[in-house]
Amino acid sequence: MTAEAVNAEGGRRNAEHRGGVVPPRDLRERTKAFAVGIVRLVQELPRGRVADVIGGQLLRAGTSVAANYRSARRARSRREFLAKMGIVEEEADETSLWLDLLIEARLVTSTRVFELRHESEELVAITVASIRTARGGGGSVPRSAFPVPRSS
Repeated sequence: MTAEAVNAEGGRRNAEHRGGVVPPRDLRERTKAFAVGIVRLVQELPRGRVADVIGGQLLRAGTSVAANYRSARRARSRREFLAKMGIVEEEADETSLWLDLLIEARLVTSTRVFELRHESEELVAITVASIRTARGGGGSVPRSAFPVPRSS
């Protein structure tokens, strides 16, 4: 296992874990539980064109978080780890969008969707912190782990 994967597993989170240390393997299990929650939510969506389209996108993005995190843990290099964790970040953020759309379109009202929305935000924050740590960078704190292109 790479040092970056160890950091992503056992590294420190800020407010997401109230200053505590994330136990080893917790993030792997957490992303898997998140994927299962997304699967169950999509299964319970009302049938209809809009819910089917959003549900399909939600299912793809939400389950991709766990799959790509698992892949990142098997990375053969720092560069590969960073690339996979970047995908985890993107997919967790995209999942938040689809959950927001379900909420705002009033297709769901359960507290579970709000819990999943909160969890997706936390997974984005954890992933960004892991990427930043793996890059060895301190300095400024961007909203995303991806560099912002600058115009000359």
